Parts: sequence; C-alpha cells; structure tokens
Amino acid sequence: MMTDKGKTARLLSGSTLPVLTLLLAILGLWYVATVALNAPFQRDIYARADQTDVPFTQLVADTMMQERPVMPSPQQVAVEIWDTTVNRRITSNRSLFYHTGITLSSTLTGFAMGTLLGILLAVGIVHSRVLDKSLMPWVITSQTIPILAIAPMIIVVLNAVGISGLLPKAMISTYLSFFPVTVGMVKGLRSPEIIHMDLMHTYSATKLETFWKLRLPYAVPYLFTSMKVGIAASLVGAIVGELPTGAVAGLGARLLAGSYYGQTVQIWSALIMAAVLAGLLVSLIGLAEKITLRRMGMSR
Repeated sequence: MMTDKGKTARLLSGSTLPVLTLLLAILGLWYVATVALNAPFQRDIYARADQTDVPFTQLVADTMMQERPVMPSPQQVAVEIWDTTVNRRITSNRSLFYHTGITLSSTLTGFAMGTLLGILLAVGIVHSRVLDKSLMPWVITSQTIPILAIAPMIIVVLNAVGISGLLPKAMISTYLSFFPVTVGMVKGLRSPEIIHMDLMHTYSATKLETFWKLRLPYAVPYLFTSMKVGIAASLVGAIVGELPTGAVAGLGARLLAGSYYGQTVQIWSALIMAAVLAGLLVSLIGLAEKITLRRMGMSR
C-alpha cells in the first residue's frame, strides 16, 4: 500500500502539480485583470452616485459583479456556463452544449477531410520528386494567407454553386488542418534509417511493400502528433467559419452575438467551452495514440 510520502512524491514527479500550478497562476492573473480593467467604470458609477468614500474591498467586489464588464470574473463565467449547460435542455438554442455540438460536427468533418488530404499529399510528395519540388512549396505558402481573409471567399464561392450549411465551415477546417498532417507525415515517411531502406532493397521489396512495412509504421507517431495540432486548428477553422456566414448556432455564433450586444460574459463562456472542447479532442487523439502504439509494440 502506497504511503502518504509516496503519494506526494508521485504527485510531484507527475504532471498533475505543474498543471494545477499553472491553472492557479492563470486564475490569479484573471482576477487581477478583472479588477484592473473594470475599476475605472466602477469608479464612474460611484462618482455619479456621489459615493466618494468606498472601501477598496467593496470596489474589488463590485468590479466582479458588473452586468457588462470589460473583463468578466471567473465566477461570472462559471455561473454562465452552469446556467447554459445544466439549466438548459441540450436541444435549446440557449444551451451551450447545443452550440458546441454544432461546432463539433464541423470540426470533425473538416478534420477528417484534412487528415485524409494531408496523408494523400504526404504520400505523393515522398514518392514523387516532381510533387516534392512543385507541390510542397505551395502547401507551405497556403498557410501564409490569413484565415479571416480566405474564410469569406470560401463561403461565397461554395454558396454560389449551391453548397451551404455544414460543408463550407468544414472546408475552412480542412484548410487549417491538412497542413500539419502533411508536414508531419512527410517527416514521418522519410524518417526510416538508410540501413533499413537498404535492407528492404536487399529483399527486393516493392515500393508498396516498403511503404506498408517500413515507412508507414515509422510515420504513425508523427501522424498522431500532427493530428493533435490539426484537430485544434480544425476547431479554430470551424469557429471562424461561423463568423462570416452570420450563423445562428455554434460557438462562433455565440461569440458573434455576444460581441453585437456587449455580452462579454457570454463571449468568455463560449471561449472557455471551446478551450475545454479542444482539450478533450486532443486528449482523445492522445489516448488513441497510446493504444495504437502499444498494439504496434511501441512505447511512448
């Protein structure tokens, strides 16, 4: 049975303590920013009410309870998230779960298409010198275009040919997610050592056999690493894709509506939900990575 000392040592050596420390630091900075940014407006309220002798503790408390603060306090965001998740039906358009589900569907669709496109491009680039010299520079150049500039173009073009709804937002997610997968897979497919490649040539292995038995197993860890980046980028793309469409559902729509009506608490609750969703998606890919590598006889 593990002693208290052993449990403490395990906690210190793992990732739990660093994560908790970082979260506490972020929470502390959040509270400081809330007071600093909301204090000027709160002092104006006191001045209009002829309240000149207000204790500092009262000022701090009032800055965290404003109806439309510049920076909402953590407890305000927590109450908003609780009210829009637990106290609302999932099918309600006021439920944060409902909006999260809309964004998640675009994210996963775009991520699937982006991953498939990235793998196909990587295979072509690795096996074709022409594609390597001609296509790879364009793949890199594509990411220099700001997504906020290209998103409306994608929406307009697809709407012009009668495509609307989920697919335009998924295409934007695809645009952001295919790049890390392409680069990661190219690196992974080229990672086998020369001696192993020479051994495959000695066995008179075809390019297809070399790919399945050597290149692909080497590339799997790189693939999962790039997929973690890709799923987060895909989520960003789905949220950005909801902005130019004037969508009424999705986390992007919640951000847009909050900015229109000055509901900063609503904006921050949507941002926190997006961050939690991204963390869960990355964790799921990490879990799939562990299971896959363990079955392949790799440890990581």
